[in-house]
Amino acid sequence: MVLKLKEDSRRKFIWSEISYLSKWWDIIDIQKKDAVKSLIENGQFEIVTGGWVMPDEATAHYFALIDQLIEGHQWLESNVGVKPRSGWAIDPFGHSPTMAYLLNRAGLSHMLIQRVHYAVKKHFALHKTLEFFWRQNWDMGSVTDILCHMMPFYSYDIPHTCGPDPKICCQFDFKRLPGGRFGCPWGVPPETIHPGNVQSRARMLLDQYRKKSKLFRTKVLLAPLGDDFRYCEYTEWDLQFKNYQQLFDYMNSQSKFKVKIQFGTLSDYFDALDKADETQGEKGQSMFPVLSGDFFTYADRDDHYWSGYFTSRPFYKRMDRIMESHLRAAEILYYFALRQAHKYKINTFLSSSLYTALTEARRNLGLFQHHDAITGTAKDWVVVDYGTRLFHSLMVLEKIIGNSAFLLILKDKLTYDSYSSDTFLEMDLKQKSQDSLPQKNIIRLSAEPRYLVVYNPLEQDRISVVSVYVSSHKVQVFSASGKPVEVQVSAVWDTANTISETAYEISFLAHIPPLGLKVYKILESASSNSHLADYVLYNNKVEDKGIFTIKNVINTEEAIILENSFVLIQFDQTGLMKQMMTKEDGKHHEVNVQFSWYGTTIKRDKSGAYLFLPDGNAKPYVYTTPPFVRVTHGRIYSEVTSFFDHVTHRVRLYHIQGIEGQSVEVSNIVDIRKVYNREIAMKISSDIKSQNRFYTDLNGYQIQPRMTLSKLPLQANVYPMTTMAYIQDAKYRLTLLSAQSSGVSSLNSGQIEVIMDRRLMQDDNRGLEQGVQDNKITANLFRILLEKRSAVNMEEEKNSVSYPSLLSHITSSLMNHPVFPMANKFSSPTLEMQGEFSPLQSSLPCDIHLVNLRTIQSKVGSGHSDEAALILHRKGFDCRFSSKGTGLHCSTTQGKMLVQKLFNKFIVESLTPSSLSLMHSPPGAQNISEINLSPMEISTFQIRLR
Repeated sequence: MVLKLKEDSRRKFIWSEISYLSKWWDIIDIQKKDAVKSLIENGQFEIVTGGWVMPDEATAHYFALIDQLIEGHQWLESNVGVKPRSGWAIDPFGHSPTMAYLLNRAGLSHMLIQRVHYAVKKHFALHKTLEFFWRQNWDMGSVTDILCHMMPFYSYDIPHTCGPDPKICCQFDFKRLPGGRFGCPWGVPPETIHPGNVQSRARMLLDQYRKKSKLFRTKVLLAPLGDDFRYCEYTEWDLQFKNYQQLFDYMNSQSKFKVKIQFGTLSDYFDALDKADETQGEKGQSMFPVLSGDFFTYADRDDHYWSGYFTSRPFYKRMDRIMESHLRAAEILYYFALRQAHKYKINTFLSSSLYTALTEARRNLGLFQHHDAITGTAKDWVVVDYGTRLFHSLMVLEKIIGNSAFLLILKDKLTYDSYSSDTFLEMDLKQKSQDSLPQKNIIRLSAEPRYLVVYNPLEQDRISVVSVYVSSHKVQVFSASGKPVEVQVSAVWDTANTISETAYEISFLAHIPPLGLKVYKILESASSNSHLADYVLYNNKVEDKGIFTIKNVINTEEAIILENSFVLIQFDQTGLMKQMMTKEDGKHHEVNVQFSWYGTTIKRDKSGAYLFLPDGNAKPYVYTTPPFVRVTHGRIYSEVTSFFDHVTHRVRLYHIQGIEGQSVEVSNIVDIRKVYNREIAMKISSDIKSQNRFYTDLNGYQIQPRMTLSKLPLQANVYPMTTMAYIQDAKYRLTLLSAQSSGVSSLNSGQIEVIMDRRLMQDDNRGLEQGVQDNKITANLFRILLEKRSAVNMEEEKNSVSYPSLLSHITSSLMNHPVFPMANKFSSPTLEMQGEFSPLQSSLPCDIHLVNLRTIQSKVGSGHSDEAALILHRKGFDCRFSSKGTGLHCSTTQGKMLVQKLFNKFIVESLTPSSLSLMHSPPGAQNISEINLSPMEISTFQIRLR
């Protein structure tokens, strides 16, 4: 590239993903690096978007989308000194307005997209709206507008970018000249350009350009020139650049053609477009329309809807979210610990390799947001590589969390060095390999107390259930001040009906400050104030009951019931939920949970990693013998577990006055490793009169209203869900909250259906060249929340915007950011810990979420600076849901926060506004004393604490 661009200053080139660029950068010499910088400076080479990857936009969470954008932009700042201006997303399978918002907040002014449903492209081309200002559906003004160019044709390859006829355009892809590795599937090969044919070839190409130009409003035209795996050899650079240069020289020399043509970068095009808009448009009025909404679900031809990948490889979609919660927890604790280590001069922490490890974890998570990674559309061996990277980083993050928490909770900071040879605090969950589910560690008890440190990664004060495995049922838990804590002791089940003799689960309520740590002591003691859970078993029995009361029941007609102070739930004898009674108003609601199977069509084109092509409606999940059902009744929680052949289904109610008691936790351990061309779904049916309307979130950031359309095939009515989906009528809203991304639909009134896993035996011809047969035992975690609505005007239901309730937002946060219990690995008689570490003066306002507190790299070298990026999001919520009695102890403050009232253990030395990814400082940015956020706003500040 460097060589070929330097040969001729008229040549241009664009590059998008930094992950790949950085690998090359690491192996080139300083002369080459300087050459790249000068190519950027003279406008020949442009970095577009500049994220770590070109991410998927359906299944990625906004935390990770922002993080990979920062990682790319920070890399560019420290290595190349360049700030991207234009977004380039040609391969994600459908496009989300969340991405448009994030690019706008990062300071990019234009963006380009490609994979949009063919019927939508046709409609936009007809109305010349392929270039539009993309505005967020909740934006009442125009602050979120970003100019977006939608490519008009089937693909981003050369046959589909010069104009409407691929048979002609393919003849201008000079890598396909006769004698090369591949030719044109339309049967007419390219010809090398020479004086004898330049006139006819130029006219032919120009005709395509003119036809394409008719679909747009200005006289400026973009014709991208590239494809996958291109520009790898010198010969191709020569073939493309030299042949095109001859065509350009000829066209430009013929005044009758009325054309000016040249190589350009993406921003060259957008600059020319802006200029044309200024001169062609009315004064002060742009000629481009404004549009809101999203571009899912994508179809590239026929009924080939790409709704399969919303669920494909769900094991890793779940692992992605676990990785995100670990990374966020590690970032926040690390920055706090770094400032304390600085204050107390703890050099072992300051000089440690933790920051390098943290950077690698950011990059591994960033890499996984790629549109062939989190989507589940990579080859098996590539999936293993992604999984191994995530797994390795999870272990590293646990070490960072453990070391940072230990430093923060240690009474005498100066003794840190004497402990730091080993990670002192150990997580209670351990994953053994990249493709297995995490297992709980067993904490060995004795009469000598063990410390249990619990971290709350949320910005809200929190009362949560902490469950850990211990070696004895004779157990006492004390708060740091020595107050006994009420404990539920439950059996640990080695198999569905065998109780472990070496481990017991203890559960207790922990009250933890926002972003803080709380210390508990656990010891073995005969005078235990614990409450044993008791059990009722249906359709099976337990031989050795141990210490527990267990009742075996065969054939009963009685319903199974779970209840707490908010809800009462009824189950049938198979342990599936049938009814929910809300205690507030005593109303009974049908909330019916069932499992079902989708097959794939008998036609030639079948479902694969990308496509969902079902053989009609789902068939009910049938079983020959009734499932074994285990009901647990306890002081802290009660649950019903059903053991089906392909899914272990657990429904749990917490006996808590707070937020966690108001929704029902549903966990499905799915195993379809032995099925053939089937997909397993969970369907929730209710008596809510939702008709054909439902709501799904986009990237955990915003809600997009949906309509199920009967004129479309079933697979077209499946949409991505990142964190939630809901249905509602005038009186109630039923929300399914999710801890992993998957495909969701509402095919009938009152229903929400989520596809949990899919095993497909064939390729679906979209480039993967294999099916999806590497299924794992996969955990799916959900919560079901039923809320009463008030003061609803049903006309408003047709609005293009909807918001979750505050309770729903916080429930989602609790589920996606669980507490981290950590135990000390070995007991040390001299060790003294503080009772708690409480970094904030109080909870942040209810509607403000701390997205990240991310240590910023140093200006020189590869280490860290003393600053962090404080990223805040003010959530939009529907205030017509009552929050009284919900256990919310935070207030809302119209998005205002006083900087000096934020932190407790630290002094804010400086806080300055920045663009989202730290690329730009707003004009006149200075130290501020008050933070002011609008609803839905995500903002980044540079903060220095001491």
